[in-house]
Amino acid sequence: MTQRSDSRTRSNEEEQKKELWSSMLDGVSSGKRLPEKTLLVLGGSPETQKDFLEALQQDPSNRRRPPERSQRKKPPVANQFALGYTYQDVLDADQEDILARLSLYLLTDSSPSFAPLIKRLFTTKTLPDLAVTILLDWNEPWAWMRQLRQWIRILRSILLSLDDECKDGLEENIVEWRDKGRAGVADGPSGGADGEASLPLGPGEWDEPLGVPLCVVCQNADKIEFLEKERNWKEEDLDFVLQVLRTALLKHGASLIYTMPSSPGSLQALMHSILGIQSPLKRQTLKHNVIDRDKVLIPPNWDSWGKIRVLREGFEVESLSSAWSLEIQDPPNASADREDEATKENEFDVVDSQSVNSSGTSVVAFYEKTISGPRPTSTLLSGARTKELGSLEVESADIQAFLGEQLTRLEQLKEQDEKAKTSSSSRRNVLSAQGSSMDGGLDEKGRGVNDHIGPIQFNMGGIQVDADDMLRRIKNRDAFSTPEKERIASPVAQSEGKTENEALAAYFANLAKRGGTSAVNSPTPKSNG
Repeated sequence: MTQRSDSRTRSNEEEQKKELWSSMLDGVSSGKRLPEKTLLVLGGSPETQKDFLEALQQDPSNRRRPPERSQRKKPPVANQFALGYTYQDVLDADQEDILARLSLYLLTDSSPSFAPLIKRLFTTKTLPDLAVTILLDWNEPWAWMRQLRQWIRILRSILLSLDDECKDGLEENIVEWRDKGRAGVADGPSGGADGEASLPLGPGEWDEPLGVPLCVVCQNADKIEFLEKERNWKEEDLDFVLQVLRTALLKHGASLIYTMPSSPGSLQALMHSILGIQSPLKRQTLKHNVIDRDKVLIPPNWDSWGKIRVLREGFEVESLSSAWSLEIQDPPNASADREDEATKENEFDVVDSQSVNSSGTSVVAFYEKTISGPRPTSTLLSGARTKELGSLEVESADIQAFLGEQLTRLEQLKEQDEKAKTSSSSRRNVLSAQGSSMDGGLDEKGRGVNDHIGPIQFNMGGIQVDADDMLRRIKNRDAFSTPEKERIASPVAQSEGKTENEALAAYFANLAKRGGTSAVNSPTPKSNG
């Protein structure tokens, strides 16, 4: 009995020790558990999405050299097909401790068929820590409103298809973000002071909430200078783009930021504040910027109709805001998209460039008519009408492609020149070979001896004589005298009784008659008498 009681006592003590260690380990693990945040990145291309991820990790305010822990290998980015994924560890101000784990889901295609892939991210568990980012590119600013409308339609279709429990979570997010007012932007949704009274909403604010924080990032703002030089953009064009974007985003309570690869600006601070990530060692603050055209920053719950009007007078913010509410109501299906493309030409004929009516007028058509850019060709246009309309835009070729084409042409011209030189050299060699006996032979390059030593001259009776010229005259004299020789040789051959001396005497007598001057000047023999 005593042994059994002792064994039971020891077993109870061991169980108590195990429970103690288990509770301690659970406490440590729960304390080390990182908060998880989710960011849905929509739009752009696989390359521009990677640029966004790089900019999101850069903190321009922190100039300290990161420790070895933060220099570890970056996680791969899988965004080539359908829904991509990667993650980032958000470090504190000292780049030593991890504040949160950020999961990033990336989608480039705005087709409604991909909506089920991102619908699974909208759950009651993830909604409080979920944010959405839409990427736009300054390489094609004329397509911004069309792209933004398509993404908003997809998000609205997903939110409307959620169950009641998720919709309740969306309502809580809307109230939390909307009621925090214009103060405490850097503190995130729950950073406002307790009991702080929120400012009343102005006209056009939060009319179409999405239930999740939305941020629009306009990348490659350094292309603004290119648009001014190559496409003749003016300052009023840049102001118009900004006013239209701000008016549309104000209805969703969204934020806006311009970035460039060399200067991400306050992108990291903005995204961390939206996700509620705050370092205890550093309080991040967001300062709006509407002055620098390539560094625009519109924090959430800061903008208003009055601030949009101040940018440039004459902009009808009320009518455009009402038209945007009507336009995003359409379901994002393929038939609607095809109908939109087919009726786009008619919309350009109806819309007024000076105003936007709230009844039936497309904001996208108004925007694309004001902002010049390549207009997509409708598949319903006939070939005859396409030729009749003509092309007002001439797309310039890429610089490297143009230079490559010119290099190919230069190579072809070089080959033609080499062929011409080869044929000319061959003809010159043939002619030189024919006259080699006269020129003193040819060398290995087809050049005569005279080409090396130059003309040959000598002194004859005090007169400088050119040997080449004398040789040419002798040839001409021989050619002239050949018929005469034939004429003289014929009677000589016919006269059988004449001797060779007599023929020579007749020949020299004939020469005396031709060269009378020589005969006159020659000395006459003296007679003996």
